[in-house]
Amino acid sequence: MIEVKHLTKRYGHFLALEDVSFQIGEGEIVGLLGPNGAGKSTVMNILTGCLSASEGEVRVAGVDVREHPTEAKKSVGYLPEQPPLYPDMTVGEYLRFVYDLKQVDLPREPHLKEICELVKLGDVEHRLIGHLSKGYRQRVGIAAALIGDPKLVIFDEPTVGLDPKQIIEVRHLLRTLAKRHTVLLSTHILAEAKAVCQRVLILNHGQLIADEATDALARKVEENTHFQYSIIGPEKDVVKLLRGVSGVKDVISTGERDGEAWVYALSGVAGQDCRKAVYYALAKQGYPIIAAGAVGADLESIFIRLVDNATSKQ
Repeated sequence: MIEVKHLTKRYGHFLALEDVSFQIGEGEIVGLLGPNGAGKSTVMNILTGCLSASEGEVRVAGVDVREHPTEAKKSVGYLPEQPPLYPDMTVGEYLRFVYDLKQVDLPREPHLKEICELVKLGDVEHRLIGHLSKGYRQRVGIAAALIGDPKLVIFDEPTVGLDPKQIIEVRHLLRTLAKRHTVLLSTHILAEAKAVCQRVLILNHGQLIADEATDALARKVEENTHFQYSIIGPEKDVVKLLRGVSGVKDVISTGERDGEAWVYALSGVAGQDCRKAVYYALAKQGYPIIAAGAVGADLESIFIRLVDNATSKQ
């Protein structure tokens, strides 16, 4: 759906993007992350045809954005951080206005009705946009981006300023859209990327420093895999047993209790998943696992370490 090859953008002597390459397939929902000034907005503006690249090639749905910008734009829906809404229009008037601007050839009323049902705007179709809450205005912006049934939808910070309930609703909507559209989501909210995206692209100082599945990012910065277990059984015997399990690098008892269980911190060998072997070893000895989970690899800490590592190399 998106092919970006050796993308570079210069503003005079300032290099906003430097040799960025990535691909996004149909139906993927991908997060575009990075600190302020990393180049996220530049990438989105080039993908939407609002900005030209200095060097490199960008294709959307197989169409070269530079050579055929009008055709490429037909495949893209875009929601900027501040949706360009007209407060004196009703929701229905505004969506019909956007439909006419985009010169959509789908049947107007059925198409807009389907979008309004998807983003749950039916109850406010006849209300002035200026009288709507922030959450509903954001829904109107999303609806406008979906007009024309674009193959690619790009969202820039879609949940900024929303309350927790509205954030959950928008995240659910984004996941729903991926069943029919490719979604590129620019955000600085790391929890949002983790909750919504299958894959994450991280930019820093105009360079792409990570392109990984969301749940695989930890391998970029951690040599070991860390877990916490709550296990019922003799403390010293459990430690001795786990240290002999294949793929386990080390294990210690934290000295904490979880009901009848002791709590253990376990680190695995890089590149190996020891969890199945741990389970079978404990089950064989009759030591029940009360709780287990990965620790020390949350997306926020990974993001910070990746950016810090990239900055220190420059």
